Amino acid sequence: MNELPVGRRVAQWRVRRNMTQQQFADRLGKSKSWVDKVERGVRRLERVSNLREVAETLRIDVEVLLATRPVRATPVAAGVDGIRTALARYHLPCADRSPLVGELGVRLQHAEQSYRHARYPALLALLPGLLDVVRGAQITLPGATDALLVRVYALTALALVKVDQGELAWLAADRGMTVALATDDPQLAGIATVALSQALRSRGRRRSALEAAIVAGDRIGVHDGSSDNVALRGTLLLQAALAAAGGGDERVTRQSLDQAATIARDIDPDGGSGSGAAVEAARVVADVALGDVNAATVRHERLVAGDGWRWLPPEHRAAYLLDVARGYALAGDMHRAGRAVLDAERTARTEVHDRPAVRKLVAVVWRSADAPAGLAQLAATFHVG
Repeated sequence: MNELPVGRRVAQWRVRRNMTQQQFADRLGKSKSWVDKVERGVRRLERVSNLREVAETLRIDVEVLLATRPVRATPVAAGVDGIRTALARYHLPCADRSPLVGELGVRLQHAEQSYRHARYPALLALLPGLLDVVRGAQITLPGATDALLVRVYALTALALVKVDQGELAWLAADRGMTVALATDDPQLAGIATVALSQALRSRGRRRSALEAAIVAGDRIGVHDGSSDNVALRGTLLLQAALAAAGGGDERVTRQSLDQAATIARDIDPDGGSGSGAAVEAARVVADVALGDVNAATVRHERLVAGDGWRWLPPEHRAAYLLDVARGYALAGDMHRAGRAVLDAERTARTEVHDRPAVRKLVAVVWRSADAPAGLAQLAATFHVG
C-alpha cells in the first residue's frame, strides 16, 4: 500500500500549520518526545480520543488523518492558513521601494469590495499579501499608513469571523485596535472596534463586545465629526445592540437601536444609502435573539418589501437572511427557515457555501418534512445527512 502512515500525516500537517514539535506538544499537553515518536511511527494513535485531539489541534477532520489519499485544502482553508502565517510573521523583508500609499489604498478598496460581495475565497487569498505589504509600509512610512493598517486588520478579522475562525479573528482585530489606540484617533478606534466587537461576539464574549462598542461610540459622539464619523457611531450602536440582545439585555438593545435609528434618519432622510434598512435588519436579528420571533417575522417581511433593502450590500443581505433562518428554525418553522437559506444563496452564493456554520443549519432544517424541496439539493451539495 502506498498510503502515508498516520504519523507522517501528523508531521506534514504540523509543518503546514507552522508549528514546531515543541509548540505542537504544548498545545496537546504532551511531551516533545511523545510527538516525535508519533510522527516517526514508534507510537501509534490507537485511541479515537487521541486521534480527535490531534486532529482538532491541527484544525482538520479525523478523516483527513486516516485518509488513504492526500486531501487538498479548500481555497478557504488555504486562505486561512495564509493569513495565519502572515499574522505570525514578525520580521518582514525590506521592500525594494517604499510603496505608494495611493496604490495600497486601491488594493485595500478592492479587498473591501470583495467582502461586500461575499467573495470569501478570493478575499482570503488577497489578505496575506495585503497584510505583509501594509505592515511593511508602516515600517518605511511610519504614521502615513496607520489608517490603512487598521482597515486591513479590521477587514481580516471580519473575513475570519465569516469562516468560523473566531480566535484568529480576535487576534487580527486586537492588532488593529492596538494600532488605532496608538494614534489617539476616535475614528480609527471606531473602525477597529466594529471588527473587534464582531470577533468577540463570535466567541460568545458579548459583554466585552458591548462594552467595547459603547466606549468607542461615546468617543466619537463627543467629537464634532464628519458624516462618516456619525455613521460610524451608528454602526457601533448596532454592534452594541446585537451584543446586548445576545446577552438578553432588552433595555440596552432597544436604547442602542433607537439611537442608531435617529442617526440613520439624520444622515439619510431619503433612505438612499441603506442606513435605515441596516437598523431595521438589526432590529429583526435582535428580536430573534430576545425570543420575539413573531415581531421579528412581521418586521422582516416589511423590511424585504421596502426600497431600502436593495441598498444593502449582498454580504449584508445574505448574512441577515441566514440569521433570520436560524430564528425561524429555533421557532420550529422549518419551511420559512429553508426559504430564507435559499434566498441567502441566491443573494450571495458564497455566503452560504463558504461558511461552515451554514452546513449545520442546513443539516437541521432539511430533514423537516416542511422544508422547501430546494434545500435537499443544497444538503446533497454539503454532504449533510
